[in-house]
Amino acid sequence: MRILMVSAEYAPLAKAGGLADMVTGLSRALVAAGHDVRVVLPRYGGMAPGPLLRDGEQVSPVAVGGTHPAYGFQQLAPAPGREPLVYLVDCPALFGSGGIYGGGELEARRFALLSHAALHLCELLGWAPEIIHCHDWHAALVPVLLRTGHRASRVLREASSVLTIHNIGYQGVFAGTLAPDLGLAAATPAPAPAADLNFLRDGIVAADALTTVSPTHAAEILTAEYGKGLDALLRQRRNRLMGILNGVDYAAWDPATDPALPARFDARALGGRQVCREALIARAGLGASSRTPLLGMVTRLAAQKGIELVVDALRPLLRQRDVQAVIVGQGEERYATGLRQMAAEFPDLLHYFDVQDENLARLVFAGSDAFLVPSIYEPCGLTQMYALRYGAVPIVRETGGLKDTVRHFDVRTRSGTGSVFEHADGAGLAWAIGEALAWYRQPELWSALQQNGMAEDFSWRHQAPLYEGLYTRLTGTV
Repeated sequence: MRILMVSAEYAPLAKAGGLADMVTGLSRALVAAGHDVRVVLPRYGGMAPGPLLRDGEQVSPVAVGGTHPAYGFQQLAPAPGREPLVYLVDCPALFGSGGIYGGGELEARRFALLSHAALHLCELLGWAPEIIHCHDWHAALVPVLLRTGHRASRVLREASSVLTIHNIGYQGVFAGTLAPDLGLAAATPAPAPAADLNFLRDGIVAADALTTVSPTHAAEILTAEYGKGLDALLRQRRNRLMGILNGVDYAAWDPATDPALPARFDARALGGRQVCREALIARAGLGASSRTPLLGMVTRLAAQKGIELVVDALRPLLRQRDVQAVIVGQGEERYATGLRQMAAEFPDLLHYFDVQDENLARLVFAGSDAFLVPSIYEPCGLTQMYALRYGAVPIVRETGGLKDTVRHFDVRTRSGTGSVFEHADGAGLAWAIGEALAWYRQPELWSALQQNGMAEDFSWRHQAPLYEGLYTRLTGTV
Protein backbone atom coordinates (compact mmCIF):
# COMPACT_ATOMS: atom_id res chain seq x y z
CA MET A 1 0.00 0.00 0.00
CA ARG A 2 0.98 3.63 -0.52
CA ILE A 3 0.90 5.33 2.90
CA LEU A 4 1.58 8.98 3.77
CA MET A 5 2.39 9.85 7.40
CA VAL A 6 1.80 13.47 8.44
CA SER A 7 3.33 14.44 11.77
CA ALA A 8 4.87 17.31 13.73
CA GLU A 9 7.60 14.96 14.97
CA TYR A 10 9.77 12.18 13.59
CA ALA A 11 12.74 10.67 15.44
CA PRO A 12 15.54 11.49 15.45
CA LEU A 13 14.99 14.56 13.24
CA ALA A 14 12.46 16.32 15.47
CA LYS A 15 11.47 14.87 18.83
CA ALA A 16 9.73 16.32 21.86
CA GLY A 17 8.24 13.08 23.19
CA GLY A 18 6.72 9.70 22.42
CA LEU A 19 4.89 10.93 19.30
CA ALA A 20 8.20 10.97 17.40
CA ASP A 21 9.11 7.43 18.46
CA MET A 22 5.67 6.09 17.56
CA VAL A 23 5.60 7.61 14.05
CA THR A 24 9.15 6.47 13.37
CA GLY A 25 8.64 2.95 14.69
CA LEU A 26 5.37 2.38 12.84
CA SER A 27 6.74 3.82 9.59
CA ARG A 28 9.81 1.59 9.73
CA ALA A 29 7.70 -1.48 10.49
CA LEU A 30 5.44 -0.75 7.52
CA VAL A 31 8.46 -0.31 5.24
CA ALA A 32 9.82 -3.65 6.48
CA ALA A 33 6.44 -5.21 5.59
CA GLY A 34 6.85 -4.03 1.99
CA HIS A 35 4.71 -0.88 1.91
CA ASP A 36 5.57 2.38 0.15
CA VAL A 37 5.67 4.80 3.11
CA ARG A 38 6.37 8.53 2.88
CA VAL A 39 6.59 10.90 5.87
CA VAL A 40 6.08 14.66 5.80
CA LEU A 41 6.96 17.00 8.68
CA PRO A 42 8.18 20.58 9.07
CA ARG A 43 11.82 21.57 8.70
CA TYR A 44 12.36 23.32 12.00
CA GLY A 45 15.18 25.79 12.54
CA GLY A 46 18.47 24.05 13.23
CA MET A 47 17.62 20.88 11.30
CA ALA A 48 20.25 19.94 8.72
CA PRO A 49 19.07 20.80 5.20
CA GLY A 50 18.39 18.16 2.59
CA PRO A 51 18.26 18.47 -1.18
CA LEU A 52 15.43 20.67 -2.43
CA LEU A 53 12.67 18.99 -4.38
CA ARG A 54 12.88 20.36 -7.92
CA ASP A 55 10.06 22.72 -8.94
CA GLY A 56 8.72 22.42 -5.40
CA GLU A 57 8.50 26.06 -4.36
CA GLN A 58 4.96 27.21 -3.68
CA VAL A 59 3.13 30.21 -2.24
CA SER A 60 1.80 29.38 1.20
CA PRO A 61 -2.00 29.39 1.53
CA VAL A 62 -1.34 30.35 5.17
CA ALA A 63 -0.69 34.03 5.84
CA VAL A 64 2.10 35.29 8.10
CA GLY A 65 2.10 38.95 9.03
CA GLY A 66 -0.33 39.76 6.26
CA THR A 67 1.75 38.09 3.52
CA HIS A 68 1.86 34.62 2.00
CA PRO A 69 5.48 33.41 2.18
CA ALA A 70 7.05 30.91 -0.18
CA TYR A 71 7.66 27.37 0.97
CA GLY A 72 9.27 24.30 -0.58
CA PHE A 73 10.11 20.69 0.13
CA GLN A 74 13.33 18.87 0.94
CA GLN A 75 13.67 15.14 0.41
CA LEU A 76 15.99 13.21 2.69
CA ALA A 77 17.89 10.17 1.53
CA PRO A 78 16.53 7.05 3.27
CA ALA A 79 18.55 4.23 4.78
CA PRO A 80 18.19 1.39 2.25
CA GLY A 81 15.41 -1.05 3.10
CA ARG A 82 14.65 0.38 6.55
CA GLU A 83 13.51 3.99 6.35
CA PRO A 84 10.56 5.58 4.58
CA LEU A 85 11.06 8.52 2.26
CA VAL A 86 11.02 11.67 4.41
CA TYR A 87 10.03 15.10 3.15
CA LEU A 88 10.49 18.35 5.06
CA VAL A 89 8.24 21.36 4.56
CA ASP A 90 10.72 24.24 4.32
CA CYS A 91 9.16 27.59 5.25
CA PRO A 92 11.56 29.75 7.31
CA ALA A 93 8.84 32.34 7.98
CA LEU A 94 6.92 29.71 9.97
CA PHE A 95 9.33 26.97 11.00
CA GLY A 96 12.67 28.76 11.12
CA SER A 97 12.40 29.99 14.69
CA GLY A 98 13.73 26.79 16.20
CA GLY A 99 11.56 24.66 18.51
CA ILE A 100 8.85 22.25 17.44
CA TYR A 101 6.15 23.95 19.48
CA GLY A 102 5.89 27.67 20.03
CA GLY A 103 2.43 28.32 21.44
CA GLY A 104 -0.20 30.79 20.38
CA GLU A 105 -1.15 31.73 16.85
CA LEU A 106 2.23 30.62 15.48
CA GLU A 107 1.29 27.00 16.12
CA ALA A 108 -2.03 27.43 14.28
CA ARG A 109 -0.24 28.83 11.24
CA ARG A 110 2.57 26.28 11.37
CA PHE A 111 0.39 23.22 11.46
CA ALA A 112 -2.23 24.55 9.06
CA LEU A 113 0.60 24.87 6.53
CA LEU A 114 1.78 21.33 7.35
CA SER A 115 -1.68 20.01 6.43
CA HIS A 116 -1.95 22.02 3.22
CA ALA A 117 1.60 21.12 2.22
CA ALA A 118 1.18 17.38 2.84
CA LEU A 119 -1.65 17.21 0.31
CA HIS A 120 0.13 19.44 -2.18
CA LEU A 121 3.24 17.25 -1.93
CA CYS A 122 1.27 14.28 -3.29
CA GLU A 123 0.13 16.37 -6.26
CA LEU A 124 3.67 17.60 -6.86
CA LEU A 125 5.05 14.06 -6.83
CA GLY A 126 2.17 12.62 -8.85
CA TRP A 127 2.01 9.99 -6.09
CA ALA A 128 -1.43 8.73 -5.07
CA PRO A 129 -1.54 7.60 -1.43
CA GLU A 130 -4.16 5.06 -0.52
CA ILE A 131 -3.88 6.00 3.16
CA ILE A 132 -3.06 9.38 4.68
CA HIS A 133 -2.28 8.76 8.34
CA CYS A 134 -2.45 11.97 10.38
CA HIS A 135 -0.99 12.23 13.87
CA ASP A 136 -2.59 14.36 16.58
CA TRP A 137 -4.09 17.82 16.23
CA HIS A 138 -1.07 19.12 14.33
CA ALA A 139 -2.15 17.14 11.25
CA ALA A 140 -5.88 16.99 11.94
CA LEU A 141 -6.80 19.53 9.25
CA VAL A 142 -5.71 17.06 6.57
CA PRO A 143 -8.99 15.07 6.65
CA VAL A 144 -10.90 18.38 6.65
CA LEU A 145 -9.06 19.67 3.58
CA LEU A 146 -9.31 16.30 1.90
CA ARG A 147 -13.09 16.28 2.27
CA THR A 148 -13.71 19.89 1.33
CA GLY A 149 -11.61 20.56 -1.74
CA HIS A 150 -8.74 18.22 -2.45
CA ARG A 151 -10.89 15.22 -3.43
CA ALA A 152 -11.00 16.73 -6.93
CA SER A 153 -7.27 16.03 -7.29
CA ARG A 154 -6.51 12.95 -9.39
CA VAL A 155 -3.90 11.66 -6.94
CA LEU A 156 -6.07 12.18 -3.85
CA ARG A 157 -9.38 10.92 -5.18
CA GLU A 158 -9.06 7.44 -3.63
CA ALA A 159 -7.19 8.38 -0.44
CA SER A 160 -8.65 7.38 2.93
CA SER A 161 -7.72 9.34 6.06
CA VAL A 162 -6.75 7.95 9.46
CA LEU A 163 -6.43 10.30 12.44
CA THR A 164 -4.56 9.01 15.48
CA ILE A 165 -5.31 10.82 18.74
CA HIS A 166 -2.08 10.65 20.71
CA ASN A 167 -3.15 13.00 23.51
CA ILE A 168 -6.71 14.28 23.60
CA GLY A 169 -5.74 16.90 26.17
CA TYR A 170 -4.10 18.92 23.36
CA GLN A 171 -6.61 19.85 20.67
CA GLY A 172 -5.29 22.89 18.81
CA VAL A 173 -7.92 25.43 19.84
CA PHE A 174 -7.61 28.92 18.33
CA ALA A 175 -9.76 31.97 17.64
CA GLY A 176 -12.24 31.44 14.80
CA THR A 177 -11.15 34.73 13.26
CA LEU A 178 -7.89 33.03 12.21
CA ALA A 179 -9.68 30.82 9.66
CA PRO A 180 -9.07 33.02 6.57
CA ASP A 181 -5.35 33.37 7.46
CA LEU A 182 -5.09 29.58 7.70
CA GLY A 183 -6.40 29.03 4.20
CA LEU A 184 -9.64 27.56 5.53
CA ALA A 185 -12.17 30.14 4.37
CA ALA A 186 -12.55 28.63 0.92
CA ALA A 187 -12.57 25.06 2.17
CA THR A 188 -14.78 25.18 5.25
CA PRO A 189 -17.65 27.34 6.44
CA ALA A 190 -16.09 30.33 8.20
CA PRO A 191 -16.87 30.12 11.92
CA ALA A 192 -18.64 32.98 13.65
CA PRO A 193 -16.14 35.44 15.13
CA ALA A 194 -16.88 34.22 18.66
CA ALA A 195 -16.50 30.53 17.73
CA ASP A 196 -13.22 28.72 18.22
CA LEU A 197 -11.33 26.66 15.71
CA ASN A 198 -10.56 23.23 17.11
CA PHE A 199 -8.20 21.29 14.84
CA LEU A 200 -8.68 17.96 16.60
CA ARG A 201 -12.48 18.21 16.80
CA ASP A 202 -12.77 19.03 13.10
CA GLY A 203 -10.40 16.22 12.20
CA ILE A 204 -12.45 13.75 14.24
CA VAL A 205 -15.56 14.77 12.30
CA ALA A 206 -13.85 14.48 8.89
CA ALA A 207 -11.56 11.44 9.19
CA ASP A 208 -12.48 8.09 7.67
CA ALA A 209 -11.05 6.24 10.67
CA LEU A 210 -9.95 7.22 14.18
CA THR A 211 -7.44 5.50 16.39
CA THR A 212 -5.87 6.12 19.74
CA VAL A 213 -2.77 4.54 21.15
CA SER A 214 -4.12 1.87 23.51
CA PRO A 215 -7.30 -0.19 23.75
CA THR A 216 -8.09 0.98 27.30
CA HIS A 217 -7.73 4.65 26.36
CA ALA A 218 -10.04 4.16 23.37
CA ALA A 219 -12.77 3.22 25.86
CA GLU A 220 -11.78 5.95 28.34
CA ILE A 221 -12.13 8.86 25.88
CA LEU A 222 -15.78 7.98 25.33
CA THR A 223 -16.42 9.15 28.90
CA ALA A 224 -16.72 12.70 30.26
CA GLU A 225 -13.83 12.04 32.67
CA TYR A 226 -11.30 11.40 29.92
CA GLY A 227 -12.86 12.81 26.75
CA LYS A 228 -11.77 16.42 27.41
CA GLY A 229 -15.01 17.80 25.98
CA LEU A 230 -14.98 15.60 22.87
CA ASP A 231 -16.54 12.50 24.40
CA ALA A 232 -20.02 13.11 22.94
CA LEU A 233 -18.56 13.51 19.45
CA LEU A 234 -16.42 10.41 19.88
CA ARG A 235 -19.42 8.39 21.04
CA GLN A 236 -21.18 9.44 17.81
CA ARG A 237 -18.19 8.11 15.84
CA ARG A 238 -17.33 5.15 18.05
CA ASN A 239 -17.84 2.73 15.15
CA ARG A 240 -14.90 4.49 13.46
CA LEU A 241 -12.66 4.40 16.57
CA MET A 242 -10.23 1.69 17.63
CA GLY A 243 -7.39 1.50 20.13
CA ILE A 244 -4.05 0.10 18.94
CA LEU A 245 -1.25 -0.09 21.49
CA ASN A 246 1.98 1.67 20.58
CA GLY A 247 4.96 -0.50 19.82
CA VAL A 248 8.64 -0.29 20.67
CA ASP A 249 11.46 -0.33 18.13
CA TYR A 250 13.80 -2.69 19.95
CA ALA A 251 16.52 -2.03 17.38
CA ALA A 252 16.70 1.45 18.91
CA TRP A 253 15.80 0.54 22.51
CA ASP A 254 17.87 -2.44 23.64
CA PRO A 255 20.28 -2.37 26.62
CA ALA A 256 22.38 -5.07 24.94
CA THR A 257 23.34 -2.71 22.11
CA ASP A 258 22.57 0.81 23.38
CA PRO A 259 25.63 3.00 22.67
CA ALA A 260 24.45 5.63 25.19
CA LEU A 261 25.09 3.31 28.16
CA PRO A 262 28.41 2.98 30.00
CA ALA A 263 27.93 -0.81 29.98
CA ARG A 264 25.66 -3.14 28.03
CA PHE A 265 23.56 -5.94 29.50
CA ASP A 266 20.62 -8.24 28.83
CA ALA A 267 18.29 -10.47 30.83
CA ARG A 268 20.85 -13.29 30.93
CA ALA A 269 23.77 -11.12 32.07
CA LEU A 270 22.79 -8.16 34.27
CA GLY A 271 26.29 -7.18 35.40
CA GLY A 272 26.35 -4.14 33.15
CA ARG A 273 23.20 -2.89 34.84
CA GLN A 274 25.06 -2.35 38.12
CA VAL A 275 27.63 -0.29 36.22
CA CYS A 276 24.79 1.86 34.83
CA ARG A 277 23.29 2.25 38.31
CA GLU A 278 26.58 3.46 39.74
CA ALA A 279 27.06 5.84 36.81
CA LEU A 280 23.58 7.32 37.33
CA ILE A 281 24.16 7.78 41.07
CA ALA A 282 27.50 9.47 40.38
CA ARG A 283 26.06 11.78 37.73
CA ALA A 284 23.24 12.78 40.08
CA GLY A 285 25.64 13.29 42.99
CA LEU A 286 23.63 11.12 45.34
CA GLY A 287 25.16 10.06 48.63
CA ALA A 288 22.83 7.41 50.00
CA SER A 289 23.87 3.86 50.74
CA SER A 290 24.40 1.79 47.61
CA ARG A 291 21.71 -0.56 48.94
CA THR A 292 19.04 2.17 49.05
CA PRO A 293 16.50 1.56 46.26
CA LEU A 294 16.89 4.03 43.38
CA LEU A 295 13.70 5.39 41.77
CA GLY A 296 13.80 6.98 38.32
CA MET A 297 11.40 9.18 36.39
CA VAL A 298 11.61 10.68 32.89
CA THR A 299 8.65 12.89 32.13
CA ARG A 300 7.12 16.02 30.77
CA LEU A 301 6.23 18.31 33.67
CA ALA A 302 2.47 18.63 33.29
CA ALA A 303 -0.57 17.96 35.46
CA GLN A 304 -1.36 14.88 33.38
CA LYS A 305 1.87 13.21 34.49
CA GLY A 306 1.07 13.12 38.21
CA ILE A 307 3.95 15.34 39.38
CA GLU A 308 1.98 16.41 42.48
CA LEU A 309 1.52 12.74 43.38
CA VAL A 310 5.27 12.23 43.19
CA VAL A 311 5.98 15.14 45.52
CA ASP A 312 3.35 13.94 48.02
CA ALA A 313 4.52 10.33 47.99
CA LEU A 314 8.29 10.86 47.91
CA ARG A 315 8.77 13.43 50.67
CA PRO A 316 7.96 11.02 53.59
CA LEU A 317 10.07 8.27 52.02
CA LEU A 318 13.01 10.65 51.59
CA ARG A 319 12.70 11.84 55.19
CA GLN A 320 12.95 8.23 56.32
CA ARG A 321 15.82 7.65 53.84
CA ASP A 322 13.92 4.68 52.41
CA VAL A 323 14.62 5.65 48.76
CA GLN A 324 16.78 7.82 46.54
CA ALA A 325 15.50 9.24 43.27
CA VAL A 326 16.49 10.83 39.95
CA ILE A 327 13.89 12.83 37.99
CA VAL A 328 14.47 14.14 34.46
CA GLY A 329 12.13 16.44 32.58
CA GLN A 330 10.99 19.88 31.55
CA GLY A 331 7.63 21.61 31.37
CA GLU A 332 5.51 23.78 33.62
CA GLU A 333 7.63 25.98 35.88
CA ARG A 334 5.45 25.37 38.96
CA TYR A 335 6.39 21.70 38.86
CA ALA A 336 10.05 22.39 38.15
CA THR A 337 10.14 24.76 41.13
CA GLY A 338 8.59 22.13 43.40
CA LEU A 339 11.10 19.50 42.34
CA ARG A 340 14.03 21.89 42.79
CA GLN A 341 12.85 22.71 46.30
CA MET A 342 12.53 19.05 47.22
CA ALA A 343 15.96 18.29 45.75
CA ALA A 344 17.44 21.14 47.84
CA GLU A 345 15.76 19.68 50.92
CA PHE A 346 17.24 16.20 50.29
CA PRO A 347 20.44 16.86 48.29
CA ASP A 348 22.01 13.45 48.86
CA LEU A 349 18.82 11.53 48.06
CA LEU A 350 17.08 13.35 45.18
CA HIS A 351 18.38 15.02 42.05
CA TYR A 352 16.21 16.81 39.51
CA PHE A 353 17.63 17.34 36.00
CA ASP A 354 15.80 20.23 34.31
CA VAL A 355 16.70 19.00 30.82
CA GLN A 356 15.40 17.02 27.89
CA ASP A 357 18.26 14.63 27.20
CA GLU A 358 17.62 11.25 25.61
CA ASN A 359 21.02 9.81 26.54
CA LEU A 360 20.41 10.71 30.18
CA ALA A 361 16.92 9.21 29.92
CA ARG A 362 18.43 5.95 28.71
CA LEU A 363 20.80 5.93 31.69
CA VAL A 364 17.79 6.39 34.00
CA PHE A 365 16.03 3.41 32.40
CA ALA A 366 19.18 1.31 32.72
CA GLY A 367 20.26 2.43 36.20
CA SER A 368 17.06 2.83 38.20
CA ASP A 369 15.73 -0.03 40.29
CA ALA A 370 12.14 1.13 39.76
CA PHE A 371 10.59 3.64 37.40
CA LEU A 372 7.69 6.01 38.20
CA VAL A 373 4.80 6.65 35.77
CA PRO A 374 1.96 7.87 38.03
CA SER A 375 -0.06 9.57 35.29
CA ILE A 376 -3.54 10.94 35.93
CA TYR A 377 -4.31 9.74 32.42
CA GLU A 378 -1.94 8.17 29.89
CA PRO A 379 -3.07 7.39 26.33
CA CYS A 380 -0.26 4.86 25.97
CA GLY A 381 3.09 5.84 27.39
CA LEU A 382 6.36 4.48 26.08
CA THR A 383 8.64 5.10 29.04
CA GLN A 384 7.18 2.22 31.04
CA MET A 385 7.83 -0.11 28.07
CA TYR A 386 11.42 1.13 27.77
CA ALA A 387 11.87 0.67 31.54
CA LEU A 388 10.65 -2.93 31.32
CA ARG A 389 13.20 -3.81 28.63
CA TYR A 390 16.00 -2.05 30.56
CA GLY A 391 15.23 -3.90 33.81
CA ALA A 392 13.65 -1.05 35.81
CA VAL A 393 10.43 -2.17 37.49
CA PRO A 394 7.59 0.21 36.52
CA ILE A 395 5.34 1.74 39.17
CA VAL A 396 2.25 2.95 37.29
CA ARG A 397 -1.32 4.07 37.70
CA GLU A 398 -4.06 1.83 36.30
CA THR A 399 -5.08 3.96 33.31
CA GLY A 400 -4.84 3.90 29.52
CA GLY A 401 -1.80 2.22 28.06
CA LEU A 402 -0.23 1.80 31.49
CA LYS A 403 -3.03 -0.63 32.36
CA ASP A 404 -2.50 -2.41 29.03
CA THR A 405 1.26 -2.88 29.45
CA VAL A 406 1.99 -3.42 33.16
CA ARG A 407 0.48 -6.16 35.36
CA HIS A 408 0.71 -6.01 39.14
CA PHE A 409 3.19 -8.57 40.49
CA ASP A 410 1.68 -11.57 42.24
CA VAL A 411 4.11 -12.87 44.86
CA ARG A 412 2.39 -16.25 45.01
CA THR A 413 2.54 -17.06 41.30
CA ARG A 414 5.50 -14.77 40.53
CA SER A 415 3.60 -13.42 37.55
CA GLY A 416 3.30 -9.75 36.66
CA THR A 417 5.72 -7.02 35.67
CA GLY A 418 5.34 -4.05 38.04
CA SER A 419 3.43 -2.26 40.77
CA VAL A 420 0.03 -0.87 39.75
CA PHE A 421 -2.18 1.49 41.79
CA GLU A 422 -5.72 2.67 41.15
CA HIS A 423 -6.45 6.01 42.81
CA ALA A 424 -4.82 9.18 41.44
CA ASP A 425 -3.47 10.53 44.71
CA GLY A 426 -0.27 10.56 46.71
CA ALA A 427 -1.50 7.78 48.99
CA GLY A 428 -2.09 5.49 46.02
CA LEU A 429 1.41 6.10 44.65
CA ALA A 430 2.94 5.69 48.12
CA TRP A 431 1.21 2.30 48.44
CA ALA A 432 2.57 1.19 45.05
CA ILE A 433 6.11 2.30 45.95
CA GLY A 434 5.75 0.43 49.23
CA GLU A 435 4.81 -2.74 47.36
CA ALA A 436 7.89 -2.42 45.17
CA LEU A 437 10.16 -1.79 48.16
CA ALA A 438 8.86 -4.94 49.86
CA TRP A 439 9.73 -6.99 46.77
CA TYR A 440 13.13 -5.27 46.47
CA ARG A 441 14.08 -6.48 49.95
CA GLN A 442 13.68 -10.07 48.72
CA PRO A 443 16.34 -10.49 46.01
CA GLU A 444 14.89 -13.70 44.62
CA LEU A 445 11.47 -12.10 44.15
CA TRP A 446 13.00 -8.96 42.66
CA SER A 447 15.01 -10.98 40.18
CA ALA A 448 11.89 -12.85 39.04
CA LEU A 449 10.04 -9.55 38.62
CA GLN A 450 12.90 -8.03 36.58
CA GLN A 451 13.08 -11.09 34.36
CA ASN A 452 9.33 -10.96 33.73
CA GLY A 453 9.58 -7.36 32.59
CA MET A 454 12.61 -7.82 30.38
CA ALA A 455 10.88 -10.73 28.63
CA GLU A 456 7.90 -8.60 27.58
CA ASP A 457 7.62 -8.01 23.82
CA PHE A 458 5.84 -4.86 22.65
CA SER A 459 7.64 -4.74 19.33
CA TRP A 460 6.06 -3.23 16.24
CA ARG A 461 5.93 -6.69 14.64
CA HIS A 462 2.90 -7.27 16.86
CA GLN A 463 1.33 -3.82 16.54
CA ALA A 464 1.94 -2.80 12.91
CA PRO A 465 -0.26 -5.62 11.49
CA LEU A 466 -3.22 -4.09 13.34
CA TYR A 467 -2.70 -0.86 11.40
CA GLU A 468 -2.28 -2.86 8.20
CA GLY A 469 -5.63 -4.51 8.89
CA LEU A 470 -7.28 -1.11 9.39
CA TYR A 471 -5.75 0.24 6.18
CA THR A 472 -6.92 -2.84 4.30
CA ARG A 473 -10.49 -2.41 5.49
CA LEU A 474 -10.47 1.24 4.43
CA THR A 475 -9.11 0.59 0.96
CA GLY A 476 -10.93 -2.65 0.29
CA THR A 477 -7.65 -4.33 -0.70
CA VAL A 478 -6.78 -7.92 0.05
